[in-house]
Amino acid sequence: MATLLYHLGRVAFRWRWFVTLLWVAVLGAVGFAATKAPAAPDDGFTMPGIESQRAFDLLEQRFPGTAADGASARIVFVAPNGEKVTATEHRAAIEKLVTEAADGSQVASAVDPFTAKAVSKDASTAYSTVTFKVKADDLTGAAKTHLERAIDTARNAGLTVEVGGDALATQPAAGGSAEAIGIAIAAIVLLITFGSLAAAGLPLLTAILGVGISMSAILALGSAFGLSETTGTLATMLGLACGIDYALFVVSRYREEQAKGHAPREAAGLAAGTAGSAVVFAGLTVVIALAGLSVVGIPMLTKMGLAAAGAVLLAVLICLTLVPAVLGFWPNAVLSRRDRKKKTKRGNGENGGSRWARIVVRRPIPVLLLGVVGLGAMALPALNLQLGMPGDEAKSTATTERRAYDDLAEGFGPGFNGPLTIVVDAKKAGDAKTAVATISKEIAATDGVVSVSPARFNSAGDTAVFSATPATSPTDEKTKQLVQTIRDERPDIAADAGASFEVTGTTALNIDVAQKVQDALIPYLALVVGLAIVLLLLVFRSLLVPLKAALGFLLSVLAALGAVVAVFQEGHLASWLGVDQTGPIMSLMPIFLVGIVFGLAMDYEVFLVSRMREAYVHGDGPGQAIVSGFRHSARVVVAAALIMMAVFSGFIGAGASMIKMIGFGLAIAVLFDAFVVRMAIVPAVLSLLGHKAWYLPRRLDRILPRMDVEGEALSRKVPAPAAEPTDTPTVHLTPVP
Repeated sequence: MATLLYHLGRVAFRWRWFVTLLWVAVLGAVGFAATKAPAAPDDGFTMPGIESQRAFDLLEQRFPGTAADGASARIVFVAPNGEKVTATEHRAAIEKLVTEAADGSQVASAVDPFTAKAVSKDASTAYSTVTFKVKADDLTGAAKTHLERAIDTARNAGLTVEVGGDALATQPAAGGSAEAIGIAIAAIVLLITFGSLAAAGLPLLTAILGVGISMSAILALGSAFGLSETTGTLATMLGLACGIDYALFVVSRYREEQAKGHAPREAAGLAAGTAGSAVVFAGLTVVIALAGLSVVGIPMLTKMGLAAAGAVLLAVLICLTLVPAVLGFWPNAVLSRRDRKKKTKRGNGENGGSRWARIVVRRPIPVLLLGVVGLGAMALPALNLQLGMPGDEAKSTATTERRAYDDLAEGFGPGFNGPLTIVVDAKKAGDAKTAVATISKEIAATDGVVSVSPARFNSAGDTAVFSATPATSPTDEKTKQLVQTIRDERPDIAADAGASFEVTGTTALNIDVAQKVQDALIPYLALVVGLAIVLLLLVFRSLLVPLKAALGFLLSVLAALGAVVAVFQEGHLASWLGVDQTGPIMSLMPIFLVGIVFGLAMDYEVFLVSRMREAYVHGDGPGQAIVSGFRHSARVVVAAALIMMAVFSGFIGAGASMIKMIGFGLAIAVLFDAFVVRMAIVPAVLSLLGHKAWYLPRRLDRILPRMDVEGEALSRKVPAPAAEPTDTPTVHLTPVP
């Protein structure tokens, strides 16, 4: 592996014009294809294998054309204190709004709350639902303005009017100024790490090129493979993150080889052969984690994972070819000013990384105990993890959607915002109406159900649908228990009625999704961790190092998940992050956390420990190998981790609670994994294991192919750098093989 990549780096350096123009041509061709490709389909969110999805499919089959997917606005009216919406002046204002709203050019219908009985028992609150012929993204500005003017008229009449739904929903910023600050911090970290604008800009340039190609490819293939616009979200995030990281390590190794006295082309080859080998295997671990998302069984998540895996593979390829090619144009520009002036070789002196490693090697047990106990304590809140899908209740009270949610909960009860949809299949029933009436009566008598709506039949009369309003809010644990109770009682109810039914609706769907994700988490972890252990076994030729890497990752992920639960579910320090409402953790959060952080964690593991093994293979003792690995890799691993934390932290400034959660979770996970696990627990464990850390049974050693990530073959093949003539005598030290 190292020899092959060594030659590839030298070829890319020599044929830099050809390689660079080839990548530019690829970007142009894929970009052109993206502009000519048909628009990607909006495949929506589906979850095969759950009851809620089966009920939705049955509705679409039995009620063709009625499953409206157009935008909607739920307008909530609240009378002043002590007054009622049924008062003459208030009723007139509401009816006027409904009439004006119905005249909108894109409006399908506007329901009068007084004829639809959408008035609370105390007559303090009422609501009207306005549906549109098109989706929210296709609404014209004129259509929105028309509805907003009608709402303002009702407000001027003295009513409190709030609007829910997606028609007029505010779209929170992805990160705002905080995201820009995060990117700026990343650039500053690169500049401080390398001390050169060229070295800081090269990883950003190549990473952006890779993201451009991958996103263009997703757009070009969107129609053929059913890739929606959301598919590229994860690909962009990880393509940029891994692209920067991988180029960062190669450029750092190139500078190191230059400092040893190697010619630029030779340094590029050695960087590709050593750091490039680590890049290949680090990239493969990320691909394993992303491709493994397919085991969850969510088509959208599978597509996102495979697209992101393709973006990471592209980042690896660019790192191995384009980075050496760009280095060929300006071979000394990536060196710091001090390195360009200083002709003596360096790299074997003490630095912060080696000094820290010596501290850990001298006191491994206290460091190990402190790290494990600290992360274990952080992981404790994860025991109370509740999964769900936050809705309007998680938005800021400054938004009209949140105020509309609260007004409806106060006027109609907390369960009104999350009714259960009951779909009755009475095709085999002797009397469909009697069967539906029996089911409706039984469900209405269930503890926790406040009311049920009249049943609505399809044109064939063999299927009916009605709503059951819970007594508790959509995210309340009692609502989850209610759904389970209704489903558990279904055999008896179906036997009495002679017809079957299924429970669906947004609330039931969120419950089912959370349960399916929770059930898939253990198999997903087993798959990605198991495959990664096999891959790391090939890289490090050790039994204990891969096992230690996997256990350290699990510890950091559990600690990060515990921190997310503590902030977003239990409310600790929530106000500091601008979290307005605590509640269940987003259902997909654990999967995202495991997939993304696993890839980044294995990146740091491969880059850090591969340098330790390289030193060990070249003759260092176990303790000195740890120090040598930290001397060469700690600074660049720290820089890579800080960059990722800065980028992820930018999402904490987002307006949406879910985006805040993702940004915080990823940032804190990188913090725990890079600085606690990789920088403290890993060297402490390796120090305690000594030579046993690198032990591999002879029989297994003969079976496993040799990957030579540490570049052992290169140390025998590549000659020591020749002395360069200088004005002052220079001492060159040839590395001992």
